[in-house]
Amino acid sequence: MEKKVKRLSWLLMVVVLMAAVTACGGGSSNTASGDAEVSGSAGGSKSFKVALLTPGPVNDNGWNANAYNGLLKIKDELKATVQYSEKVAASDMNEFIRGYADDGFNVIIGHGFEFGDVMLEVAKEYPDTWFLVTSSTVSQSPNVASISINNKEQGYLMGTVAALMSSSGTVASIGGSDIPPITNSVKGFKQGAEAAVPGIKVLSSMLGTNDDITKAKETAISFIEQGADVVMTNANAAGSGGIEAAKQSGVLAIGSNQDQNPSAPDTVVTSVIQDYPQAIAVTVKRIMDGELKPEAQLLGVKDGAVYLSPYHSFDSKIPQEKKEKIEAAVQALKDGTIVVNNE
Repeated sequence: MEKKVKRLSWLLMVVVLMAAVTACGGGSSNTASGDAEVSGSAGGSKSFKVALLTPGPVNDNGWNANAYNGLLKIKDELKATVQYSEKVAASDMNEFIRGYADDGFNVIIGHGFEFGDVMLEVAKEYPDTWFLVTSSTVSQSPNVASISINNKEQGYLMGTVAALMSSSGTVASIGGSDIPPITNSVKGFKQGAEAAVPGIKVLSSMLGTNDDITKAKETAISFIEQGADVVMTNANAAGSGGIEAAKQSGVLAIGSNQDQNPSAPDTVVTSVIQDYPQAIAVTVKRIMDGELKPEAQLLGVKDGAVYLSPYHSFDSKIPQEKKEKIEAAVQALKDGTIVVNNE
């Protein structure tokens, strides 16, 4: 009886939401209960269905967009039917996950470790559905696996580039929510910067949010006023505030998660990318082929899951000596000569 009530609740929410989208012309998403937005399914084979849940907006040009791009790869390359829910609050996770499971989705992806506990619990009731959690180490037989990309190595490379590009001897890193994936990247940034340029000053702060663009911008401006001439912000949607502050102040920025140079071509030197789109698509392909095991996967530089974006217009401006130092750091992470330890 309880499952039937929840099922009806899920269906009612989707029906109301889709009606609202239609009333608005279908061109923009509308907010469902718990500030979670739901899209309609998009193309592909109807025999295999994949759902994605993200904690923030999929157009953030960062963390959430990374997962969404992975979903598009699944749709385009694996020909699966896909659907996503964005801005899913913790209080709504259970209902959304169960809704997709009841609708017969073969794979449900929770983008972020915060989905882990709910996935583990719900998965027990749906043994024929696969549950994937990103940025996590959870696993549970027979149907829960996780994908994690080495945030420490990502931070190390961001810090390396920032330090080598600094003229003032001061760089800054700003993290969003105080969660392991982000705190690890901020700590890795410090280690990478200090290894590249001994004695460099590293300013850092955690915002406590991934959504407050104004707070990120104000924090970046404060660091710039303290002498930082290169800024890195790893804070999902809020990260754009750090880049905007750098742009307005005439200093440099390092992008995170996706290539963020297009948002500020004269400001963002490079970005250290976490290739979640590829990692997610490959993992779903393994499920389709019956090859995935219920285990945790950790991917890093050596796996091609963490890498530098192009330097774009900065390519001709960066001295070859500095490029070689950056490449040396990449190679050292690949072969294990450098092990980032920021616990």
